[in-house]
Amino acid sequence: MSRQPRAVVVGGGIGGLTAGLALQLRGWQVTVLERAGELRPVGAGISLAPNSQRALGVVGLGEEIRSLEAWEGDGGLLTPKGRWLSRADPKLAAERFGGSIVLLHRATLVDKLAGRLPAGVVRTASDARLLDPGDPDDPARPARVGTPEGDLEAELVVGADGINSTVRGALFPEHPGTEYTGFTTWRVLVPPLGRPFTQHETWGPGRIWGTHPFADGTVYAYAAAMAPAGQRAPGGDEKAELLRLYGSWHDPIPAILDAVEADQVLRHDVHQIAEPLPAFHRGRVALLGDAAHAMAPTLGQGGNQAIEDAVVLAHHAAPDALLDLSGYTAARLPRTTAIARKAMTVSRVNLTANRPLIALRNTAIRAVGALGPAFLLRGMDGIADWRPPQREPYAAPYAARTQQRADPARSSQDRSTQT
Repeated sequence: MSRQPRAVVVGGGIGGLTAGLALQLRGWQVTVLERAGELRPVGAGISLAPNSQRALGVVGLGEEIRSLEAWEGDGGLLTPKGRWLSRADPKLAAERFGGSIVLLHRATLVDKLAGRLPAGVVRTASDARLLDPGDPDDPARPARVGTPEGDLEAELVVGADGINSTVRGALFPEHPGTEYTGFTTWRVLVPPLGRPFTQHETWGPGRIWGTHPFADGTVYAYAAAMAPAGQRAPGGDEKAELLRLYGSWHDPIPAILDAVEADQVLRHDVHQIAEPLPAFHRGRVALLGDAAHAMAPTLGQGGNQAIEDAVVLAHHAAPDALLDLSGYTAARLPRTTAIARKAMTVSRVNLTANRPLIALRNTAIRAVGALGPAFLLRGMDGIADWRPPQREPYAAPYAARTQQRADPARSSQDRSTQT
């Protein structure tokens, strides 16, 4: 019997854990290396669109994620004074794209993914570096990864180590890497407000704000504003900066800001890979997520595309270690490049500070909205309606292996009846 192929995933974020789970279910022996001392996702919330929900269905998490759906009632796009620019129709969106958006804490998704992996697969406090990308045409030359515990060899290495990926730098040292988009973001979580509110995104001059509930009533809010790279609030008081920028905006924004704990405000400058990589692979190494195609968050697709990457990569990684990484690049690079470019275009529109352009933009949005919500939904055609190449879930083999580990006597009996 041939040896089980080995895969090393560098990075224990959402994309890396999804890849680890998908490859595990495909029959690979997987090791996930996370540099931090614990699985601690960066950020607060993540919106899972129907495209990533279908991808998560491949690893057996689709229905569980959909059960967390909290989108009820209407919502839409507002001005800072609370005037409607357009209204959203979640039922129409669900019909068009085959499902609704599910908003949840990133830590919840990380826990669900990690919980499906066998014990010992994830190694934290493991700062990995790529030593050799290997040669897919030479079985005697696997890829090699250095760790504090020693070197690891693998038939496949997955670089899921984020926007500052060292794996990407080792594969493509000539690539310019990331660049600053020109805007910074804040994210906050506050307890339930105790009263209903309309979930919304609000566009002001050079600034946006969004407010959405989690399934448990916790309120997730995010903001973005044009700012010089590296700029921070005086004295590090980001709550005061949010009050200055958004405190006079419509309800419930002031109430949310009042409930924010000053030390719980997350702020990050937004960077992107403006020049696409020549490929998402080299040798026996594949890149996914922000390591491959960091993008502006204005379409809400960064994490969604990482999840897509993971299941498509597993689809191109046969259990007998016959890798088709060229096929993976062909499937993912054009799609993610187009989405990243669209996200940056949208950010230029919704973060403009030019007053005449704002007036023109708002008039156009109202005019399109008057034609019906379906016209506004067209912007997500080809994105939210994506379907993975692997339609059937990989969950059955995983369940069988889990049962075998739980009942070794039964597993032994089952094997004896098959011989």
